[in-house]
Amino acid sequence: MTTADKSASELRTAEAHSALGRALRDQGRLEESAASYRRATALDPQNAEFHNDLGNVLAEQGKLGEAIGSYEKALEIFPEYAEAHNNLANLHQMTGRLEEAAAGYQKAIGLRPDYAEAHRNLGSLYYRQGRLAEAVCALRSAVTLNADYDEAASLLEHQMRHICEWKGLDALSRSLIRMVEQGSGAVNPFGFLCLESTPAQQWLCARQWAAQNAKYTSDETPFTFQDDRRIKVGYLSADFHEHATAHLISELFSLHDRKRVRIAGYSYGPDDGSPARARLIRSFDQFEDIRNESFVESAQRIRADGVQILVDLKGYTADARPKIMALRPAPVQVNYLGYPGTMGSDAIDYVIVDGIVVPQEEQAFFTEKLVHLPDCYQVNDSTRGIAERRPSRQECGLPESGFVFCCFNAAYKITPRVFNVWTRLLKAVPGSVLWLLDSNPCATANLKREAEDRGVAAERLVFGGHLAYGDHLARFAVADLFLDTFPYNAHTLASDALWGGCPVVTCSGRTFPSRVAGSLLRSVGLPELVCGSLTEYEKLALTLARNTGRLGGIRQALQTARLGAPVFDTRRFTRHLEAAFEIMWEQYRRGGPPRPFTVSAIMDSH
Repeated sequence: MTTADKSASELRTAEAHSALGRALRDQGRLEESAASYRRATALDPQNAEFHNDLGNVLAEQGKLGEAIGSYEKALEIFPEYAEAHNNLANLHQMTGRLEEAAAGYQKAIGLRPDYAEAHRNLGSLYYRQGRLAEAVCALRSAVTLNADYDEAASLLEHQMRHICEWKGLDALSRSLIRMVEQGSGAVNPFGFLCLESTPAQQWLCARQWAAQNAKYTSDETPFTFQDDRRIKVGYLSADFHEHATAHLISELFSLHDRKRVRIAGYSYGPDDGSPARARLIRSFDQFEDIRNESFVESAQRIRADGVQILVDLKGYTADARPKIMALRPAPVQVNYLGYPGTMGSDAIDYVIVDGIVVPQEEQAFFTEKLVHLPDCYQVNDSTRGIAERRPSRQECGLPESGFVFCCFNAAYKITPRVFNVWTRLLKAVPGSVLWLLDSNPCATANLKREAEDRGVAAERLVFGGHLAYGDHLARFAVADLFLDTFPYNAHTLASDALWGGCPVVTCSGRTFPSRVAGSLLRSVGLPELVCGSLTEYEKLALTLARNTGRLGGIRQALQTARLGAPVFDTRRFTRHLEAAFEIMWEQYRRGGPPRPFTVSAIMDSH
């Protein structure tokens, strides 16, 4: 065989390995796929496409460092390879190198102006950088270039909510619901929770997303555990730092009964060096920083550590890594707290709820089996400190007199229907103001404009900034009444308001995220503040604003009940959760499939 014949033969073999790698990737056999692509690159090292394709498989495995190397090699061979610029930028975005990511997307778009995926990814990056108007613009470009780009449409709809750009939002929301009903699989489940969708539609959305983005693949190697009567529980999250989830759950970790459980924390989020981070690390028996590990490496570590019950605290929220759970690193896996809905994945056995947020009859809309706690499902930290000094109205930018409605929920939760109610309340209560969170400049400007379009002066909307947590809790003393959002309620913020002594008026719907504030209010002894419709919600808020005596009585009742209410009894909650873990583990040991169950209330948490 001549040298030329040998070379041609090697190239044909390389193509065959590449084709095999592509087929194996489609089957989810990523290790074998990567091996095939490595053989292809070894036989034809100057083929940029092979290096790019290998990078794609490595990225899917979470081997980000190796994937970056593959993309860089592809670009070394072919500097004008738009797809490789886009793919490398994706990894720069994932690893926090945002300026490099922006340059990569812009290079890809410069090479291919009609590259819809690069426009979509640039929009995602702009959102992370806080450049929200530019994010919406980039996502509009992606949808304009490809009208069938469901994933870009889903992101566009959610980013429009972030900046309160409501023109055309209803039509776009309806189109997302149609996409889900038609089996698109490209609609992000977290954004979908913000729509006025049904439990069945939310289940369908999550099911499709899981099948496409977090395929369940289990290691068939038998699990092995230490000979220990205690259950080893792992908590998996990106939020073990100064974060809303940490504000809720930190005390739980320190209160776990070490005679019953051992706990490990697996963190793939940033180390912000905060006191919150230090407290969390101290609270665990074992704490592992897995930021730089692949999904497979993380799953292997968790399995090797002998975790028996793994609790995912992220679901499909920002920066989540559901692929770790999809690899089944623990025999019992649980969805809890961070994501108020089903993950739609066969890898998750249970979801922690209560009878208000998800009644037993809604089991059909959850892939996980429902575990009902006796009180509110949402854990709280009873040690979170409120700043001793209460701010003045002037310091908060509020007028010296007049009723103060407030809502510090993120802007994406504010809908036109709810805002209509709020502006009618402002008109009906002379001298009142609405105190909101200054989420971002675009949202603030748009909300002021929307208020004026409804006949309310923009200055009657007062915007407060982000504060240190203790100061944030203290400012609730200055507000008169917290107005909740719908269909996605306040969750941590509702707890914050009640802990800060401010009553919350909420509207409950049919879905999990629309019932959380109602669960909190019932657990704190204020079920009369839970409404079944926005009409009832508006009527109650107006009644309380006009009847300060009645509102004062509710505030006093809240102050009296707060410390003794089940929702703020973290020790009681911890005992209930441990009982749930024991039942889960016993069901696993008996060899049967997971089954839904209800935890019985304990009589004494001390």
